[in-house]
Amino acid sequence: MSASSFAIYRLPHTDVATFIQQTEGAPAELHSCTELNGRSGFVVAPFEVTDEQPLLLIRPDVVRQIPVSDVASLLSFEAPTFSPHASKATKSTYAIDFANYHSQLQLGTFRKIVLARCVDESSDAAINPLTLFRRACDLYPRMFISLVSTPRSGIWLTATPEILLQGINHQWRTIALAGTMKLEGEGLLGEGESTSWSIKNIKEQRYVSTYITECLEQYTSDFREEGPTTVRAADLVHLRSDFTFTLPDHQHIGDLLQTLHPTPAVCGLPKRDAFKFITHNEHTPRRYYSGFMGMLNPDGDTHLYVSLRCMNIEGNYYHLYAGGGLLKDSVMEQEWQETEAKLQTMRRCLAIKKM
Repeated sequence: MSASSFAIYRLPHTDVATFIQQTEGAPAELHSCTELNGRSGFVVAPFEVTDEQPLLLIRPDVVRQIPVSDVASLLSFEAPTFSPHASKATKSTYAIDFANYHSQLQLGTFRKIVLARCVDESSDAAINPLTLFRRACDLYPRMFISLVSTPRSGIWLTATPEILLQGINHQWRTIALAGTMKLEGEGLLGEGESTSWSIKNIKEQRYVSTYITECLEQYTSDFREEGPTTVRAADLVHLRSDFTFTLPDHQHIGDLLQTLHPTPAVCGLPKRDAFKFITHNEHTPRRYYSGFMGMLNPDGDTHLYVSLRCMNIEGNYYHLYAGGGLLKDSVMEQEWQETEAKLQTMRRCLAIKKM
């Protein structure tokens, strides 16, 4: 099915996957989130919308629900043909990026900025992406798992804990997720409830919460924030605040998405300046990493998640992405190790151990 486009996703704490397929034509290519107003389908949004990386909307010609254990029976997978690209990211290039970003924090240009990187892995033979999807579902029951394939985007597997927007009709929710610590030893037996958070992590999460509050105030006066609380995602824990709110006009979800995306959790503050700096200075373009994906249906269930812990699959080559928020008091080696911990999420799906 090399010419068709599809997505398969599993919501957290469930064992049922939803399969969506567009049987004819190509997914709609949009130029901004506002073009999602009044539309429905499976959204595949990049960090930066460009002509080469458009925002895609897969039309749900076929929708099926199937147990995760049976996903291999969905189709005989034939991956689109690509010429694998190589990432130039190394620890030395990351150090260069870190020094560049950190100098701007020291100067006060940004309060926070997110630095991402990409690493390349390979296997002796191509692994069926549906097998990788099944592994991710088994490994990460707390996360949103999705596998997307379109001729325009290529194939992406995502395992993410971060809700961008979720809801139905007038009732909606989003979260502020930031701060990262690795669970070790006896901490792996629980949900991270005994985690002691550093001032740096607390400040980083508060920046994101404040930003989301300011965004929601533009669309509704009826919202509530709860948290922050510690939540577990694989072997990591994060700080999370939950926002619930009502929207008088849910046919203009695209406008809200345009305001929210990208959040400071994947970009920085001030948002516009940080976004411009990132797109001009990171060694490896993010492509669909730190964008968002999921099902959009203003009159039904909407589940949109930020595309974290993801990889782009090209045959037996796998491009893994991870990033972390930098503040003025960030230390390069600590930030590098944080990205290494995040990369383990996808490496475990590939059965690769690097830590």
